[in-house]
Amino acid sequence: MASSIETSKISGHFRSISLPSKSHPLTTTVEEHLSRLRSLEAASSSSSASQSLGELESLYDCIGDLLQLPLTQQALSHLRSPTEESLEGSLKLLDVCGNVREAFSQMKECVQELKSSFRRRKRGDSSLAFEVEAYINARKKMNKVITTHLRSLKKKGPKKGSHNEATLSILRQAGEISYSVFRSLLGFLAMTSASTKPRGWSQVSKLLEAKRVSCDGGEETDEVQGLDTALLSLRMSKDINNQVGDLSKQLEALESSIQEIEEDLECIFRRLVKLRVSLLNIVNH
Repeated sequence: MASSIETSKISGHFRSISLPSKSHPLTTTVEEHLSRLRSLEAASSSSSASQSLGELESLYDCIGDLLQLPLTQQALSHLRSPTEESLEGSLKLLDVCGNVREAFSQMKECVQELKSSFRRRKRGDSSLAFEVEAYINARKKMNKVITTHLRSLKKKGPKKGSHNEATLSILRQAGEISYSVFRSLLGFLAMTSASTKPRGWSQVSKLLEAKRVSCDGGEETDEVQGLDTALLSLRMSKDINNQVGDLSKQLEALESSIQEIEEDLECIFRRLVKLRVSLLNIVNH
């Protein structure tokens, strides 16, 4: 099965190399995942971002299987230069995915620290106001890092290769959509400015809400709606302790959502590692 024919000159003779066909079942499945990811990207909603994480995992599972096909390995081994470019691109993707994971890990630490201070609170204990202020300051520092990552993402991305071989095209498209998903995730954690309320916390908590809705059959709810505003105004409140109960529940829900996102990112990271190993084996074969 072949969609095009490449030739390589070996010992004065030309040998035909059959490339994986675009009609191959795995290639078709990959194209379907890419199509759904593009649709979710266009929708640009919290639930679509949730589905994007799952689709991205499935996409790289299929790509991993595609790279194990002998026909694919044979084809890419004779396209050394563009395959090496894909190998280089896989390293950049791993770096970006690692940065996103670290950002969510830091966010979870901020939430956990504030939750702990709420649990330790004593009515009238002024240290609670200090903890809230510390949390807000930590978010501002984290926002600077996120902003740097977002700027860096504008400079990164898969190279626009000219080769039309099916697998290389798929790898480029997968890289492009991956960068888009990672940018969205970082955007959810970003703040509008160092002195205003964070944006997207409600979106973060809703990233995986679609999964819960599909399981429960219930309506999607915003677990942390208004949490950003509440925390920023809390430091000015005279009855700070009276508001802790509700905020603790909101922080608990947010931590749970972040944990799920981290788990998905960990799965994607492992798949990217596997992708890089497969490409490395092909290049060194």
